[in-house]
Amino acid sequence: MTALLSLSGVTAFYGAIQALRGIDLTVEQGEIVTLIGANGAGKSTLMMTICGNPRARTGEILHQGQDITQFPTYQIMRRGIAQAPEGRRIFGRMTVRENLLMGAEVAGRTDIDALLHQVFALFPRLQERLSQRGGTLSGGEQQMLAIGRALMSRPTLLLLDEPSLGLAPLVVRQIFGAIRELNRTTGLTVLLVEQNAYQALRLANRGYVLVNGSITMAGTGAELLARPEIRAAYLEGGGHA
Repeated sequence: MTALLSLSGVTAFYGAIQALRGIDLTVEQGEIVTLIGANGAGKSTLMMTICGNPRARTGEILHQGQDITQFPTYQIMRRGIAQAPEGRRIFGRMTVRENLLMGAEVAGRTDIDALLHQVFALFPRLQERLSQRGGTLSGGEQQMLAIGRALMSRPTLLLLDEPSLGLAPLVVRQIFGAIRELNRTTGLTVLLVEQNAYQALRLANRGYVLVNGSITMAGTGAELLARPEIRAAYLEGGGHA
């Protein structure tokens, strides 16, 4: 069976600096796969490379068996891949509703009411804030909006980059609960980059560990949680939000 997403031998550079070194990674339909690693390990670069910016220097990226390595970003998005990027990057001057509609616009969706209903079922707070400018929302509400905007394209693959960053533990649990519910009820496939290794590995079916642009370890979420080197590097001293 063809993986929904497959990376093979992928390298990426920023100028002369190599950020990714021969990445091999697969995401099967219906899985939640997480990528953990220290700051600067290359996690966000990997997410951006899947989306075509930066472009993979070598290797190939397959989506549903088709090579998308050289596709422009807009074409990749229209294939059913959506990203909630690190730092949220919502449109601060636009209202919540306008932000959400931008997500639907990217994919040319016309079933707006049904899509809004799905987002509001996950994040009722957004419905309460519909006419409020995005820039005036709390950090947690902005993260909900970033995820909601991505969901408005009704993707088959959701790329989530650091959804818990800077958020209070209660909000983190709410965000992760929404991801779990979405996967359980709709079968949405999720590739998750997350600094909160404990939460991410509890949520994920499988995980990869990225160190200095290379994958050094892979396994089920439970296997990685149980490994002493993972606990020492990523879990001790906190992170159990």
